[in-house]
Amino acid sequence: MQAQTAEDRIREFTLKHFPLARKNGLKPREKWLETGMIDSLGILDMVHYLEEEFSLVISDDELQPENFDSLEAVAEFVRKKSENKP
Repeated sequence: MQAQTAEDRIREFTLKHFPLARKNGLKPREKWLETGMIDSLGILDMVHYLEEEFSLVISDDELQPENFDSLEAVAEFVRKKSENKP
């Protein structure tokens, strides 16, 4: 249930801040960087949002494309980070 809530919150942020996501719709597995829906600066915006919204600290080592290339990947990353939070 919590993962779904996180995904919904991430979806809402993405639709609000990225015009192509609104225009083209947001599929859970769609590759954001490959389709140009979100660029590298957009990923930094996403990281800042995730840190604020979910009280996470995201290290440079975690800024890997596989963690941020789709709605599903970001939601899974947040779920894992939240489980491992001290």
